[in-house]
Amino acid sequence: MRLFSKSPKKSKKTPTSDEESPSPRSRSPLKKSSSSSSKSGKAKDENQRPGQGSARNSRSFSRAGPDSPRHPFDLNTHPLNLPPDQIRRLSALSSMSDPDRMDVESEGPSGPNGAPSPPPQTNVPGSFDSPKVNGTNGTSNVEGPVPPPHKSNPTSPAPIAAPTPEEAEAFKTAGNKFYKAKEYKKAIEEYTKAVEAQPSSATYLSNRAAAYISNGQYNDALNDCLRADELDPQNPKILLRLARVYTSLGRPQDALSTYARIRPAPSAKDIAPAKSMLQHIEVAEDALKNGTTGSMALHALDQADKLLGLGATKPRKWQLMRGEAYLKMGNVNALGDAQNIAMSLLRNNSADPEALVLRGRALYAQGENDKAMQHFRQALNCDPDYRDAVKYLRMVQKLDRMKADGNADYKAGRWQAAIDKYSEALEVDPLNKGTNSKLLQNRALCRVQLKDYKGAIADCERAISLDPAYTKAKKTKATALGQSGDWEAAVRELKELQEQDPQDGTIAKELRKAELELKKSKRKDYYKILGVEKDADENQIKKAYRKAAIIHHPDKNPDDEQAAERFKDIGEAYETLSDPEKRARYDSGEDLIDPMEGFGGGGMGGGMSIDPEILMQMFGAQMGGGGRSGGGGFHQFGGGMPGGGRQRGAPQGFPGGFSFQ
Repeated sequence: MRLFSKSPKKSKKTPTSDEESPSPRSRSPLKKSSSSSSKSGKAKDENQRPGQGSARNSRSFSRAGPDSPRHPFDLNTHPLNLPPDQIRRLSALSSMSDPDRMDVESEGPSGPNGAPSPPPQTNVPGSFDSPKVNGTNGTSNVEGPVPPPHKSNPTSPAPIAAPTPEEAEAFKTAGNKFYKAKEYKKAIEEYTKAVEAQPSSATYLSNRAAAYISNGQYNDALNDCLRADELDPQNPKILLRLARVYTSLGRPQDALSTYARIRPAPSAKDIAPAKSMLQHIEVAEDALKNGTTGSMALHALDQADKLLGLGATKPRKWQLMRGEAYLKMGNVNALGDAQNIAMSLLRNNSADPEALVLRGRALYAQGENDKAMQHFRQALNCDPDYRDAVKYLRMVQKLDRMKADGNADYKAGRWQAAIDKYSEALEVDPLNKGTNSKLLQNRALCRVQLKDYKGAIADCERAISLDPAYTKAKKTKATALGQSGDWEAAVRELKELQEQDPQDGTIAKELRKAELELKKSKRKDYYKILGVEKDADENQIKKAYRKAAIIHHPDKNPDDEQAAERFKDIGEAYETLSDPEKRARYDSGEDLIDPMEGFGGGGMGGGMSIDPEILMQMFGAQMGGGGRSGGGGFHQFGGGMPGGGRQRGAPQGFPGGFSFQ
């Protein structure tokens, strides 16, 4: 259907008719094709209603009359309303295209016969999308003209054309200037613009990697170097930069492999840092595997750390190795350092099974076995096949079970059985200083109960060597020293312990007790004189007295000048220990009355208060008759010479006291 009918006055077409004369609308700058429309298409365009020219257009536009042609490029009605610098850019782009074409999506001239240029390639990261023509839907099958452009919303962002290769090169030049001025952040910004303009440029990626390295962003530099290497695999400059990044990140083996790809081969000076770093790591690994202490491994790791990039994070593997070295050292500070390393790793990844086992082992070395087992179980939840977690969990469980059995025997008074359990537990993990020191201290307590003071002292010394701050082991050692008779050493041990921890009241109490025992040890040891234990009963004391009195009686030893002195001490010991009240005062360490108070005048040669019945049974006729008279019997004792005068102190001519070995 035609919109206009022919005039009856004109029988044939004129050059100015609608079919042949070019319409002003056909010259619109936004039209997609420069070829003229067919008659049917033209009729379709003429019949199109206002507002149906585009799916994205919601406004109605009046048709331009044939006498009002539109300007092909009007800034006042253009939708972009570009600022001056972008207007110049648009002008430059327009000058490169067909003057009759106004398609802003195209960067070059149309193809032959007015055909549109091929569609742009798929955008890559950093590229810019060309803006769609205002009022069109990008791809439309409608061949008719579109509504005229209109002013865009001033609040909407203005589309930006993709940078040209010339502009990308300008960004790189600006980045170089900032790099030389050591303004690395600004250099990175400019290089990033260049990369976004030309994502396939290995040079731009390599330059940005150099800026990242100088700014301490080694992981970002690694990503750029790897991308650049993919784009230009044999570029020696890129490979050299990649190897240096590997070295800065603590990956010397990767660095050396990269150096091997460079042709011509790099200098020895370039390779030296990576080679030296690898040697230090190998030394540390060998020290941890075969060494007895962790100090050598720590030294090697310190040397490797110095070759890392400035500000680079230490590799996770190196941190785990350092934690292992601290565990080997085993002292309190080292175990704390091992825990700090484990916590640092767990802050980055709470499900790191190796870090969990490292912290569990540190807790286990400190004797916190319950917490240690919790960490081992958590590691197994993260990785059920992690062998170290299984190994240490079973070890701690076995050790705890054996220790509990030993403690049960100790509480039941089965001292030897407890010693056997503790000895077996000590073989489970000889390297665990914390737990083994406790086992040794427990075994020492059992040995004290069995009066094996020498063995108890040895166990305490081993426990202290494993844990120099183990207070309980030092107390047990002092007890064993004292009960073995060396109270001076016991007092010395406790004084040293008190100096280390003056706030511990129990140490002061133990020290006072030891000092009292030392004071008691310097007087006559009546138990030793009679040859009995301190818990001997009355019958044992009486039997021991009879035996000692017969052996050391002066009449039995006429040639021994010390016999009388020993016999006197035997009498003192029996008198004190046979009297419950005096024995209690003696055992308590109270200041006793003069030991010779019971030895005065009045019969029996100086008044020795010895049971005469016992003496009669022991010596019979040796009493010389009239044993109770002042001068009869035991004439060797000067204290009871004729007259039986009462004297204080030791008998004349005999210094009191002697010691039995």
